[in-house]
Amino acid sequence: MWFEFVILFLALPALLYLARLRVPAILMLWTLMTYCIFALWRDGNLSFVHLAPIGLAERLPSILAIFVPFVIATTVAVYRHASRDLFGFVRNRPLLWAAVMIAYPVLSVYPQGIIYRTFLFERYRALFPNTWLMVVVSALAFTFVHIVFRNWIALVLTALGGVLFAMRYAQTGSLFISSFEHALYGCWIFTVGLGKWFFYEGQWKQFKLP
Repeated sequence: MWFEFVILFLALPALLYLARLRVPAILMLWTLMTYCIFALWRDGNLSFVHLAPIGLAERLPSILAIFVPFVIATTVAVYRHASRDLFGFVRNRPLLWAAVMIAYPVLSVYPQGIIYRTFLFERYRALFPNTWLMVVVSALAFTFVHIVFRNWIALVLTALGGVLFAMRYAQTGSLFISSFEHALYGCWIFTVGLGKWFFYEGQWKQFKLP
């Protein structure tokens, strides 16, 4: 278990970072997700109940209570430091933006949810029996894989998101709810204009911070 954990969540991201391997992110993500699903199925921990939108309405107020201030703060930040990019994706490439809003939750968010929440919580429960410890481990693993973007702001954003999404999964046991929240933040980051700067390698150096 420890060997598998180190390989999947420490060695693999470090290899991608240090070797600068040009492997398509989606290919890596879906390959790892496939392994995780197989491992969960083999362990008898694969449940499609996690995929159902049960309980979302009940959790929506608490989700929005955090998300709305984030929307305001990031809008102000982009307006102040990169005003030309504010909603630039929507304004300049609306069809591609719409495609990303549809594809991103399915192709990226759900696989990440399976890997960093469902798989990690279910597979390594014996290694990290304390719920809060599991939340921290999940958040750290989720953050560490984002070193491939090579900027500290992406790591800060994913660390905060990793804690939030792991806590939501721990509270609800629902991959759908935690992935819905993850998709909200991810789609908003691309919409407001931050995706270009911090989630594509090399772009962040041009972003003017005080």
